[in-house]
Amino acid sequence: MSPGPNLRGALLMTASMGAFTLNDVFVKLLAQDVPLFQIVFLRGVLTTFLLTLLAASLGQLRFSIPRADRAKVAWRTIFEIGAMVAFLTALVNMPIANATAILSALPLAVTVAAAVFLGEPLGWRRLSAVLAGFAGVMLIVQPGTEGFNAYALFALLAVLIITGRDLVTRRFSSGLPSMTVAVVTAASVGLFGGVLSLFEPWAPVGLREAGLIALASVFIIGGYLFSIMVMRVGEIAFTAPFRYTSLVFALVFGFVFFAEWPNALALSGAAIVVAMGVYTILRERVVAARARRAAAAAVRQGAEGV
Repeated sequence: MSPGPNLRGALLMTASMGAFTLNDVFVKLLAQDVPLFQIVFLRGVLTTFLLTLLAASLGQLRFSIPRADRAKVAWRTIFEIGAMVAFLTALVNMPIANATAILSALPLAVTVAAAVFLGEPLGWRRLSAVLAGFAGVMLIVQPGTEGFNAYALFALLAVLIITGRDLVTRRFSSGLPSMTVAVVTAASVGLFGGVLSLFEPWAPVGLREAGLIALASVFIIGGYLFSIMVMRVGEIAFTAPFRYTSLVFALVFGFVFFAEWPNALALSGAAIVVAMGVYTILRERVVAARARRAAAAAVRQGAEGV
């Protein structure tokens, strides 16, 4: 494949990570003055509205979900809500770079879960990378030390919940439009936030707060769109490692907006997580290529036998 599509895919993946991280920044800024679930509700309302308009303009606004996918969409939505609560709770109570670094262990967790629940192969090399990656997570969390933040456990919980969400997503049929899932998810998360916001006092929303909510909505939609577009451009094995640019964005934005900078242990752990995640992605490419060659050889042997 020519380098053009790969380069575009890398740029789209980087843009997606930047957009998602900016959404986190604006939510964290809002949380200084506005209760969390009020933020979730208001952002959810605007995000759902904008996504619906976008889906309609693209001719992808469909509310009919194939019968075989309905339970899966429901479970994915439950997982999405749980992950949102866990990660945002961590985000507003700890440095954004630390929370993002813990979330970077997601590809490693998905690798293990896919082997356990879906029977996907997991060789000793990838298993070693997974174990090293989770050792890196422990350096970020730093249990039992003065640098420990109990809210890091919520970030770890978010990793586990998102892993379940991704496993369910893998089982969707090809007839289920991605935009439909995005609209249902945004609406459900917003509704959940609206219900819980009734149990906490609301804060007044001025121009600053309204602007931050609008920016959070725009950037989270941008993250969704770029992440969908990247799957259609370039080789996944080439573009996937650029997912870890989210940590670079989190480090820069955390320092600029919140004067936060992780300690040396956390930075070392983040480097290990990123290195092991990239290795796992590249190793999956090698395993997939080997499987394709074996399948092709079997077909040739079958043809010769005939």
